[in-house]
Amino acid sequence: MPLSYSEVAEIVKIVDSSNCDEVSLELEGTRILIRRRGTGALETTTRSPAVAPVETSASSSTDAQKPAASASASSTSSEGLAAAPDVGKVCSPMVGTFYTRPSPEEPEFVTIGTKVDVGTPLCIIEVMKLFTTIEATQAGTIRAVLAENGQMVEYGQPLFVIE
Repeated sequence: MPLSYSEVAEIVKIVDSSNCDEVSLELEGTRILIRRRGTGALETTTRSPAVAPVETSASSSTDAQKPAASASASSTSSEGLAAAPDVGKVCSPMVGTFYTRPSPEEPEFVTIGTKVDVGTPLCIIEVMKLFTTIEATQAGTIRAVLAENGQMVEYGQPLFVIE
């Protein structure tokens, strides 16, 4: 049985939160090599045609945020907040389509000014018909939404500013 996208994403999260610089894993015809330093890439190869190779950055989140933060900060009126040191950013853990509401008929998860607690759903990201709920990583108030509904987002791209 090949690894699913969510399983690969979970492995990347575990490695990212650890002190490991490199992890090599081979399971049932799938080989994963994750390097934190140097190339900072995740490489997946498989002998099964059902699983496509996955490539994403496993480098520290500050490196991944730098280019995305400058592009996203200009799209919000809260540009000064994006640079404030006491403001927390919630970044995308994957590449996919950003949605602000669970379905087109339902209200948005959060808007600017919404008070959130840790674990409060903020948005969903769709990857190949797989929907992942992104939750608040800290308590506070939403000060900026840095992505637009239906927009493609990148790994590490800031999505929300929580103060």
